[in-house]
Order: sequence, then structure tokens, then C-alpha cells
Amino acid sequence: MTSSAGTPGVHLVRTDENVSEIDALAERLGGRVGLPGLLRDLNRRARRTLAPGWAVHRALTWDAADRRDPRWWPQGISTSADASDTEDVEGRRMLVVSWYAKDGQGSRLTFLDLDRRRYRHVLLVVPEVRDGAVTVEPLAVHAGGVVWHGPYVHVAATARGVHTCRVDDLMRMPERGLVDSLGYRYVLPVRFSYRAVTDDGLERLRYSFLSLDRASSPPELVVGEYGSSAQTRRLARYSLDPETQFLAVGEDGVSRPLVLDDGGVVRTQGAAVANGRWYLTASTGPWVPGSVYAGRPGDFRRYRWATPMGPEDIAWWPSTDLLWSVTEHPRRRWVYSMKRSRFE
Repeated sequence: MTSSAGTPGVHLVRTDENVSEIDALAERLGGRVGLPGLLRDLNRRARRTLAPGWAVHRALTWDAADRRDPRWWPQGISTSADASDTEDVEGRRMLVVSWYAKDGQGSRLTFLDLDRRRYRHVLLVVPEVRDGAVTVEPLAVHAGGVVWHGPYVHVAATARGVHTCRVDDLMRMPERGLVDSLGYRYVLPVRFSYRAVTDDGLERLRYSFLSLDRASSPPELVVGEYGSSAQTRRLARYSLDPETQFLAVGEDGVSRPLVLDDGGVVRTQGAAVANGRWYLTASTGPWVPGSVYAGRPGDFRRYRWATPMGPEDIAWWPSTDLLWSVTEHPRRRWVYSMKRSRFE
């Protein structure tokens, strides 16, 4: 394990914000609507259900079309408890789930109101201005993890690092499509990215999944790698600046992990930290319930068949002490919580 405020070899570099492109898109589409506008227009309904896995406390599932959809696959999860000290946003307890499309149509976020069980999909886009005209391209990324922290949503981009959007930039497409949004009524543009950089001779850190350790002071971004037995399975933590809510940087403007640890487990899909203890999800395929690993890097205990089949990312809700996760396989898709005390 390497532990220091300046862990050598691996770092993230924040790109410039593409403010002019986003402003041009907003002007083209009639302005931003932000989260309040989206919450007034949640068009799909989740329903309560039962889910396999002995540790499942509460489970929801998507509407029939989203449960079956072979194109879009759920991956990351974050909560309004990550986003806000009050654990709600606009007076609502929320989840946000990231998905990627297997046919190359990009990635999206789903904002889910837990109490009303209503949700809506939002396409993630990269705006560009060409010859004075604004266009958008879908963000082509696996989106294996997501963190909603303050006004920002961070999306895992594997070897490329992390892409960041600002929720206030949410925009609604007019009835006549002015840009190609693949039929989505709402889009959220990428504002900037954290570009992954690795020194020569080291394997680049893969940002496979993300979570937020809000109990740390200041809060920390938790990242980790999905890996087979032949690959690295590193876990890392980056400090967040409490004033800007950007990743903290050194004097050279670079963000380096506080801790970079090679003590992860095979096929980890997500990792959350609660009061210094780690909780990892691991899948065993589409037909067998998944596992939770609890402990610390290099010293995990496995809890078999704890989750439904195909568990992905994981997030901790402090006041309820629940761990929230999501599963990916068509016809076996759940959003579910687990009591953290089951893994003590």
C-alpha cells in the first residue's frame, strides 16, 4: 500500500471548462431548466418489488420497457445523501443511476425520486460549436460509477479518468428537435473532465467505479478498478476541496490520490466506504446472486449470495445506514438497499 498526500505515479488533471459551448447549446435550446425543471417532468414509474439476495432490505424495479431493454445497461449509483448535507435535493430524496448503451449510443443518467417512485432518463452529451453551429455528441463511456456531490455529477470513464457535469446545466429539448438528442427530451452536457495520467513504467489506473466518503473531513472521492485475477485491482481515495467541491490539487495544479492500495478483490463492481470500513460488490454472472466484501483493503470477508444477480456500483446513505446498489442484466434489474449492519 502506498499512502501519502502526494502518491507518486498516478494523478488526475482537470481540463478547462467548456463554458462557451454549453452557453451556445443553452441559447439554442431556449435556456437551462436545471434540476427543478426535470423534477416537474418525471415521466416513468418505478415499482416496489422483491429481489433475491439474503441481505436485500428494500427493492424497486424499473418500468417494463427498462427492465427488458437489451441496449441500455445500469452501472453506477449515487444518492441525494451524497449530493447534500441535508440528504435531500429540492426537498426530495433521490437516487441517480448511470447507464451505458451497448450499441454505441453513449451513456445516460436516471434521476429517481425515491418517495414518489418517479424517474426520467437524461442523455449525457458533449457539445461542440462547428462553423458557428452548435451540435452535440453522446458521451461514449462505460459509466461504471457515478457520484453526485453538490452541484456536480462525476461519471467514471475507465482509462480516461472522470467526466464531470453540473446539474444546473440540465436542458430540455423543444418539441422540434434543434439538435440530435437520440429522442431524449433532456440532455446534460459534460462541463469538464479529470484526465487520467500515469508516469512511465506504471499501469494506468482504471476508474471503473466511484463513490463518496462523506464521513471523511474533507469528503473523499473513492475510486477503484474492476479486474480479473490477472489484472490490477487497485482502490484509491482523492480529497475534495470543501469550498470549490473540485478535487483538491497540489501546488502544481494536479490531483493525486491520498491512498492508492492494491488490496482489492477480483471482479469488484463497486466500492463504498462507511466510517472507515469498505464494502465491495462482486458479480458472479446473470444467474447467481452476487457477493459483498466487507473489511479493509487486503483483509476482506466475503458474504456470498448477499445481493441479487449482477450487482454493480454501491453507495452509502449515512442517516439510514443503508447501502444502495443496482443490478444490470435484462429482466433481472433491481435498485435495492441493504442494511450495513448485516455485514458487521
